Amino acid sequence: MKIKFYGAAGEVGRSCILIESANTRVLLDCGIKLGKQEQYPVIEDSEFKTIDAIVLSHAHLDHCGYLPHVFSTGFNGYIYTTKPTFELVNVLLSDYLKISNPKNVTKEGFNKVNKHYKIVDYNQEFAIKGLKFKLLPAGHVLGSSLVEVWDSKHRLIYTGDMSLKKTRLLEPAQTDNLNDDTLIIESTNAGEQDEVQDDATTIQKLLASVKDTINRGGKVVIPSFAVGRAQEVLFILDDYMRSGVIPKVPIYIDGMISKAMRIYRHNVIYCRKELQQRILMSEDDPFKSANFHNVMTKQMRSKIMTEHETCIIVTTSGMISGGPIIKYLERLAGDPKNKLLFVGYQAEGTTGRMIVEGAKEVELNGKKVPIKMSVEMHRLSGHADKEQLSRFITKIHGLKNIFIVHGEGTKGKFMQETLEKKYKVNVPVLDQEYELN
Repeated sequence: MKIKFYGAAGEVGRSCILIESANTRVLLDCGIKLGKQEQYPVIEDSEFKTIDAIVLSHAHLDHCGYLPHVFSTGFNGYIYTTKPTFELVNVLLSDYLKISNPKNVTKEGFNKVNKHYKIVDYNQEFAIKGLKFKLLPAGHVLGSSLVEVWDSKHRLIYTGDMSLKKTRLLEPAQTDNLNDDTLIIESTNAGEQDEVQDDATTIQKLLASVKDTINRGGKVVIPSFAVGRAQEVLFILDDYMRSGVIPKVPIYIDGMISKAMRIYRHNVIYCRKELQQRILMSEDDPFKSANFHNVMTKQMRSKIMTEHETCIIVTTSGMISGGPIIKYLERLAGDPKNKLLFVGYQAEGTTGRMIVEGAKEVELNGKKVPIKMSVEMHRLSGHADKEQLSRFITKIHGLKNIFIVHGEGTKGKFMQETLEKKYKVNVPVLDQEYELN
C-alpha cells in the first residue's frame, strides 16, 4: 500500500491524500485552502483520469471544496460518503462557487458532482476495486467519518477531523474495535502552545461577554462555519436564553446556516439520542426555537444593521472570507458598543486571523474598514485536543505507523517527538509518497 500527500501536509487546508494498492487508486478527501489566495491540492489534472474514486470524511471546504474542479477535468468516478455529508456538501459547494467564482470550475463539472455519490452508512463495509473501506463516526460535524481502508497486507485509519468529546448535538468519535497498523491523524490542536479550555469554562466566558454587550445596547456578531460550529453556538445561546442566563433578544441567522440547520434536523438520527428524544417526545424542537430568526432578504439584513435594537447575529463565513459577515462588519465594526466574537479556528492568511491577531483595520470588498468594535475569541473547537489525540492513538490495536497531518507550523513535529519512542512517525511534506512495508 502506498500513501501520497497532495495537501494538509504541514498545513490546515486542502486535505487530499492518495491511497494506492495493486490496481486501485483512491483519494481520501479533496479540499481547498482558504486565505489571501485559495490554494489547491498539488495533484496534476491529468492524474484524475487514474483515480478510481474519492472517499469524503466530512462536509467542510478544506476537505471537499476541490470536487467541482475534479469533475471539471473529466473525472467520472464516484464519491463515497454518508448521507448528511452528501447533503451538506451540496449546500456548501453552491455557496462557495457563488461567492468565489473559481475559474477552474465548469458548469458541467459542478453539475456532475451531486450525480456521482454513493451513500454509505456507518460501519458498512464496501469495496472500491482492490481496496475495502468502512466509515465510522468521527464526532466532528454531522455525518463526519473516520475512514478505515485495507488490502491483503495493511489496514489504515484516517481521522479526517475528529473529536472525542460529547457535544449538544453529537456523540464522540467511535473508538471501539480499532485494529489498524497505520494511522493518518490530524494535529490542529496538537501544538506545544495549544491550550484548549474545557467547554464549560469557554461557554461561561462566552455567555458573560454576550450578556455584557447586550446590557450595553450593542450588537453581538458571531462569524461561524455553517456546518458544525453554528449549530453548537445556536443551541448554547438558545438554552441559556431560555433559562434567563442571558437576556432575551433576537438571534438572527444569516448565510447558509439556515439550510444547514434544516439538513441537521432532517438527519437527526445521526445526532445524540437525547436530542432525538427531545424532538420525538415533546413539542420542544430546538432547531425551530422561537428565539431564532432567519434573515431572508437584503432588506431585512439592512434593517438589522441600521436599527438600534440590540441583538445577536450568527452568520457565515467563519473566517470572514466571504458571505454576509462582510456586510455586517462594513456597517457595525466602527461602533465600540458592538462586539465580534470568534468561536472557531482562523486559518493563516484569512481576514479573521488578522482581526484576532489585533488588526485595527482590514480590507473588505475593496474598502478599508476600521475595527473599533470589541473583538474576542471563545473557541469551541470541533477538533480533538492533545489529550484526546493521545487517547485515540492508544485505542488502536497493532498500530505501527503514524502520519501527522492537518496542523500548522511545528505542531506535527511536536506531536512526533511525543510519539516516536513507540511508533514509526512521519510528518509528511506536500507531494511526498510513502510505501508501507
